[in-house]
Amino acid sequence: MPPRKIIIDTDPGQDDAVAILLALASPEEIEVLGITAVAGNVPLELTAKNARIVCELAGRPEIRVFAGCDTPLARPLVTAEHVHGKTGLDGPDLPDPAMPLQDTHAVDFIVETLRAEPPGTVTLCPLGPLTNIATALARAPDIANRIAEIVLMGGAYFEVGNITPTAEFNIYVDPEAAAQVFASGVPLTVMPLDVTHKALVTGPRNDAFRALGTPVGRAVAEMTDFFERFDKDKYGSLGAPLHDPCVTAYLIEPEIFTGRHINVEIETTAELTLGMTVADWWGVTSRAPNATFMGDLDADRFFALLTDRLARL
Repeated sequence: MPPRKIIIDTDPGQDDAVAILLALASPEEIEVLGITAVAGNVPLELTAKNARIVCELAGRPEIRVFAGCDTPLARPLVTAEHVHGKTGLDGPDLPDPAMPLQDTHAVDFIVETLRAEPPGTVTLCPLGPLTNIATALARAPDIANRIAEIVLMGGAYFEVGNITPTAEFNIYVDPEAAAQVFASGVPLTVMPLDVTHKALVTGPRNDAFRALGTPVGRAVAEMTDFFERFDKDKYGSLGAPLHDPCVTAYLIEPEIFTGRHINVEIETTAELTLGMTVADWWGVTSRAPNATFMGDLDADRFFALLTDRLARL
């Protein structure tokens, strides 16, 4: 099989960085056509910068990075420096990027790429708020039928919320964009908190990253050293959950994950549940399924894959 062509839409974020590194370390399975930045974990200026920092860390300065939407569709931007630090990549000491930011807007790049590539050959991989993806679909409705699949990190069903009692951060930041994407008819595969909270970087797993003895291995270990403090304090967990690398791992070894094809609706109006992914896990409504929501993963296989691939960079 030829490599799967993807566009990574991202708001780095330490876990976004690891997801990008995993993709760039897996050219047999994944061809990264470009990386589009969106405001989310930190403002757009920093997410666009961080995406380029990660490409250079991976030794891939030829990857094109495009800046996209700097605010959600209908709301003020909510960021997550309390999790990721003021830069979004706090932890390792990484140099500013030398590679340029592309002049084209990220939304234009998404639309132009989907129109240029054969239908059904490009997968979109959003790792942050869905603003860029929703904007592209609204601006160019014809691209919906050209997208092979959207594989995204966001939402929850049993775990419920990490930014509010009922909402996961990526969906909460731009619920209107999420609602548009989930209603688009494009095949969706979703990595919710229920899965990503099982992808925990325990001490031995982080030691394995550091033991690679490479700049990438050390940087990933230092990212998770920083990132884990929030989840240890909040959840009493054993380490940092690697949310976004679940998206990339699914593209490489989908059998690591199990889930259900269900209906998922996005709450956009209720004050207490704004941004909630209302997931009909038990099939109690008559609403048609619109997303494959993952429910579990083989964590040992996930970390074996991740460590093996990071060793290549």
